[in-house]
Amino acid sequence: MLDLLVRKFERRDDISAAQREAIRSLPVQLRQVRAGESIVSEGDRQTASLLLASGFAARFSLMRDGGRQFTELGLPGDFMDLHSLVMKRMDHGVLALADCELAAIPHEALRDLTAQDPHLARLLWLETVVDAAIHRVWMVGLGRRDALSRMAHLFCETQVRLDAVGLAGGLSFDFPLSQTELADVLGLSAVHVNRTLMALRSSGLIDWREGRVTLNDWARLVRLADFDPLYLRLWKEPV
Repeated sequence: MLDLLVRKFERRDDISAAQREAIRSLPVQLRQVRAGESIVSEGDRQTASLLLASGFAARFSLMRDGGRQFTELGLPGDFMDLHSLVMKRMDHGVLALADCELAAIPHEALRDLTAQDPHLARLLWLETVVDAAIHRVWMVGLGRRDALSRMAHLFCETQVRLDAVGLAGGLSFDFPLSQTELADVLGLSAVHVNRTLMALRSSGLIDWREGRVTLNDWARLVRLADFDPLYLRLWKEPV
C-alpha cells in the first residue's frame, strides 16, 4: 500500500534503496470506508495519518446553514491528513466519495522516520507544501475562473495527479463523483454543473460516462483552463 507513496517521492527526488525500505516498513493499519461515509470529522484528534491507497475522497468544510464546500480532492497516493502530525485537531472533515482503502500510519512512526532521515522528512514536508499550493490554486479558480475554465482545470489537475502514481490510462481516468459532488468542488449549482459538462462535451473536449472521464483534446483543454502543473511539483529536483 505504501508503494504509491514511494512512486510519488521518486517523481520528486532520488531516494535510496534503504529509504524505500524504510517507507515500506512503516507500520500500517488498513481502514476501509464506504462511499458517502466520513473518514475524518472536524474536531477529531488524530493519532495516525491516513494515506489513501484506493478510491477518491474530499476535504470539506461545512457552513452553519448546511452548505458544503470541498477544498481538495484526495487521490490514491495522497495523505488525507499528514498535517495532523503537528496540527493534532482537525479543522475540517474528510469524506469518502468512493469506496476507499486507507493506510493509517501512527504519528509515532512518522516522528521516528523524520527524526532518523532528514531527506524523507523534507519529502513529507513537500507533501504538505503541495497541499497548500493546491488549495491556493483552487481558491483562485473559485474567485477568478468562469465555470468552463474551472471545470477544465479540475480535469487537467486530476489527470496529472493520477498519472504521477500510474493510475491514468492515457488521457482517461476514473472519476466517481456525482454532479452534486462536482458542484461542491467547483462552488456551482448542480444545474450549472450540468450545463458546463454539456458545453465541454458538445465542444468535443471531454467524455464522462459511467464514472470515467476521457480528455479528447488535451492541448485545447489546457488552454481553456490556463493550466500550469508547476504547483504540483512533479519533476525531479533535490529537496
